[in-house]
Amino acid sequence: MDMPIVNQCTVTECVYNREEACHALAITVGDVQHPRCDTYFSAGTKGGDPSTTGRVGACKVSACRHNAQFECRAPGITVGYQQTEVDCLTFAPA
Repeated sequence: MDMPIVNQCTVTECVYNREEACHALAITVGDVQHPRCDTYFSAGTKGGDPSTTGRVGACKVSACRHNAQFECRAPGITVGYQQTEVDCLTFAPA
């Protein structure tokens, strides 16, 4: 099984974001009820591997239709702001 790709991330202040692309090897999404990007954080320097495109390693939002046994089955996701939260915008209620 391939991990879904992070197609776009508009959260430019995240350490893994360069030019609206995620460069974390893998991100974790959510808690049981909310699809936030648990990998997001900001710092004075950038991190991740600039030659890598981020992927979804785990998803804890069991109420999402793309979630199967806490693994994301969407072909790809978009991360961005939902009001003030950094969320998986691909989240779809089951």
